Amino acid sequence: MSTFRIVPALADIAATDWDGLRDGDNPFLAHAFLAGLEQTGSLRPDWGWHGHHPTLWQDGELVAAAPGYLKTNSHGEFVFDHAWAAAYQHHGQPYYPKWLIAVPYSPVPGPRLLARTPALRAELIAAILTHARAQQLSSVHINFLSAGDYAALGAEWLPREDVQYHWHNPGHWRCFDDFLAALSHKKRKNIRAERRLVGAAGVEFRRLSGTQIGAREREAMYGFYLRTFFDKGNSPALTPAFFEHLIRALPEQVVLILAERDHEPIAGALCLRSSDRLFGRYWGGAVDIPGLHFETCYYQGIAYCLEHGITTFEPGAQGEHKIARGFAPVSTHSRHWIADPAFAQAIAHWCAQERASITRYREHLLAHSPFRHAETTSATRS
Repeated sequence: MSTFRIVPALADIAATDWDGLRDGDNPFLAHAFLAGLEQTGSLRPDWGWHGHHPTLWQDGELVAAAPGYLKTNSHGEFVFDHAWAAAYQHHGQPYYPKWLIAVPYSPVPGPRLLARTPALRAELIAAILTHARAQQLSSVHINFLSAGDYAALGAEWLPREDVQYHWHNPGHWRCFDDFLAALSHKKRKNIRAERRLVGAAGVEFRRLSGTQIGAREREAMYGFYLRTFFDKGNSPALTPAFFEHLIRALPEQVVLILAERDHEPIAGALCLRSSDRLFGRYWGGAVDIPGLHFETCYYQGIAYCLEHGITTFEPGAQGEHKIARGFAPVSTHSRHWIADPAFAQAIAHWCAQERASITRYREHLLAHSPFRHAETTSATRS
C-alpha cells in the first residue's frame, strides 16, 4: 500500500515528480502552471483558496496526485453550487470548507487524477474519500475531468454536465478558406463581413509564442486582462507576476494574439496550447471596434490552429454566439461526493434533472449547425 499525504503547496513537490505523472502535455496540469498560481499570489487564502493536494507515495516516490484546494467559497470554479451551499446553510449545516479538485480559474477539460497506473488512481480516489470523511468535509468536487477519470469514479460520485463550444478540424481543412467553405452561405458571409470591419479599422495582428513576447507585449496584455475584469465589476485574480512567470516557464505553450493599430497594442488574447489543442484563456481590449472581439478571440485562433496543425480550439466557457462562428457544442463533466446522505439524495435528483435539460439543450444546438452539410466531428459527438 502507498502512503497518503496532503501537500499544502506544490512547491513542496519537485516539478519533475509531478510532471512525471502527466499523460500528455496539457499545460494546465503542468507543475509550472499550478505552482505558479500559488507562488505569484494568484491563489490567496483570503480569497478562499487553501492548497490541499492529495498525494500517494511509495518508497519516497510520488506515484499519484491531484490538484486540490480547500475552498471557503465557490468563486473561480465555473461549476456552480451556490444553491447547494444555501441549502446547507438553511438547514444549519456548514458547506464550507469543501474540497475542490480542479485547475483554478480554468474551465478546461482534462485529467485531474494523476497516477502511474489505474490501480493507483483507484487507490487515490479511495484515499480522498477516507480523508474527506475523517476531516468531516461536506463534499468533494472534481471539475472538468477527463473521460478516464470520470469512469474511474464510483456511483457515490454524483455526475453533472454542462456545454462548451469547441472548434474542431475534421482533418481536411488546410487554410481558413477551407473552413469557411464548409459553412453555410449566410454564416460564411457574416464572418467575412466581420473580418472586413476589423481590417477597415486599420487593425493588424501578430501571433507570438512565449519566446517572442517581450515586456511591452506582456504588460499590454495584462492591462487588457485587467480592463475586462474592471468593466464587468469583478476583481482580477491573476497577478502581473503570474503572467511573467507563465511566459517564462512555459514559453512553447504560450500564444499571444495581439491586435495593433498604428503599431500600438489595442487588444489581445493570451492562449495556451498543447500538441493538438489551443486553449483561449484571457482577453481584453482598449477600444471598441465592431468585430474586434470575434477576430482576436476566435478567427485568429482558428487561423493559428490551421497553420500549426492543431485539431481543436477551446476558446473558453459559455457563449452561444460561438456556434455561428464554427464552434460546436461539446459536453463537459464534473463529479461530486456529498457527505450527508439526505443532501446527497436530494442533490442527485437535482443533478439528474439538470443533465436531462443540458442534453436537450445540446441536441437543440446541434440541430442548428452552421455547416452546409452539418459535418460530424469528434467534437460534436463527445
